Amino acid sequence: MTSPVPQSPGPGTAPPEESGPEALAAEQEQPWLRLDKRMLLVHPVDEAVKLLPVLLISVVLGTQSGNHYWGLIALAALVAYAIARWLTTSYRIGPVHVQLRTGVFQRTLLSVPRNRIRSVDVEAGLLHRVLGLSVVRIGTGQRAEKAGDSARFELNALDSRLVPALREALLSSTPPAPDPAESGSVPSAVEIAHWSPSWVRYAPLSTTGVLTVAAAVGLAFQYGLGESVADSDTIDTGLDLLRGWGTAVAVTVGVVALVAVASVLACVRYLLTFGNLTVTDDRRVLHVSHGLLRTRQTTLDRARLRGTSVREPLLLRLAGAARLDAVMTGVSADKQFSSMLLPQSPRHEVHRVESLVLSALRVPNLTGHGPAARRRRYTRALVPVAAVAVAVGLADVLGAPIGWPAWTAVAVVAVAAAALAHDRWLGLGHATPPGRLVTRHGSLDRGTHTIHADGIVAWTVRQTFFQRRAGVATVVAATAAGTGHYDVLDLPADQAWTLVETVTPGAGDIWARRVPESG
Repeated sequence: MTSPVPQSPGPGTAPPEESGPEALAAEQEQPWLRLDKRMLLVHPVDEAVKLLPVLLISVVLGTQSGNHYWGLIALAALVAYAIARWLTTSYRIGPVHVQLRTGVFQRTLLSVPRNRIRSVDVEAGLLHRVLGLSVVRIGTGQRAEKAGDSARFELNALDSRLVPALREALLSSTPPAPDPAESGSVPSAVEIAHWSPSWVRYAPLSTTGVLTVAAAVGLAFQYGLGESVADSDTIDTGLDLLRGWGTAVAVTVGVVALVAVASVLACVRYLLTFGNLTVTDDRRVLHVSHGLLRTRQTTLDRARLRGTSVREPLLLRLAGAARLDAVMTGVSADKQFSSMLLPQSPRHEVHRVESLVLSALRVPNLTGHGPAARRRRYTRALVPVAAVAVAVGLADVLGAPIGWPAWTAVAVVAVAAAALAHDRWLGLGHATPPGRLVTRHGSLDRGTHTIHADGIVAWTVRQTFFQRRAGVATVVAATAAGTGHYDVLDLPADQAWTLVETVTPGAGDIWARRVPESG
């Protein structure tokens, strides 16, 4: 027998998850609910930001023609559209499905089975926070969610006071992990990480600042502001001054100015995005909350946790920092912040939190992949440089004006390529602690991935023509979480299926006795 299903749940509430004909019949009797009326104050602002160029054009047209009603007409249209969006948006949270009806001109019904819900993210912009509202996004981990807004289940917006209970109900299908020390007790959330203002120093060691500058410049030129600034007397005076200093000094000053501006913007963005970050763990879910002006709360179901990824781009690695992400079933690794546990932060803090999340000690040393893998890294790095050097030499022999700057550039590139190859070799390795696979590779964007053995759904041992000649192979662990696969690069071929057998006993036994032939 099934328990009674509430017939008229209030906004932000959810009945217990159930299945069967009785639950489906009861669900059809539930009323459709509307979003909070306070959203009528938010929608016009959101639309005004999206259509800012249209509003500016309306104001300009009204000023030039003397008819100031243009601006009022545009504003009235935005308000009318916001009201229409509110009137045409409704949702229903039943015991079997969560459903959303949207569309002013084209009606869309999005229905998500409760048992397919993989994540519930909560966001609140500045205006949302002032009005006491939150945006709730329900994710299923399906690739269709990348297709666009029509495939995204978003409730924009609900009363913030109702959101915690709603999120708990939607993710309540997974029972808490048993804890022998607290048998029969209700698990309490424990804070395992907290953001520190000192972490802001790592913000400039990423490309976010440069990308922000590039985006701002692009928008300025798109709306005609860039040309006005470029033609101003101030810019002309500055360019004349730089020409007087010489090309080298001008380029140096420009690079320093770009780095300074990009660093400031990166720090501001980091502070606003990750300020007040906390990570709590109640052994059933990991709850990540961060943001100063726009807050974001992400709930990660531990039952769907399949491992962790530690990201160490070159500059962060040199500064002793890294970033930590969870490898989750149903949460794609390319979704921004959806699986993040820690942003750019000290490496020791990342490793501490990783060990708590995995409930296992970190593997201090990884096994290297032998001299063949090292030769491949140097060959792939230096062969292109050698080809360029040969081309420059031929041009010099044929009488082209090749001077010492060209040969100096080739030498510098060769040294940089060798250093990169060496760093890639040092970063290559793997380990097979009980029940886990650990793999690491990369230099400019090094990643160390720890995957639970029970999260690996298939194995592939792959060899290219050159790998066969070198006697190495790439072992691919396929999983339904994160990036979908994690590779052990250039492992000695005679160890490939032995590694598979060690991580997943029985999966590679027959192939371990039939080692791939090396060329």
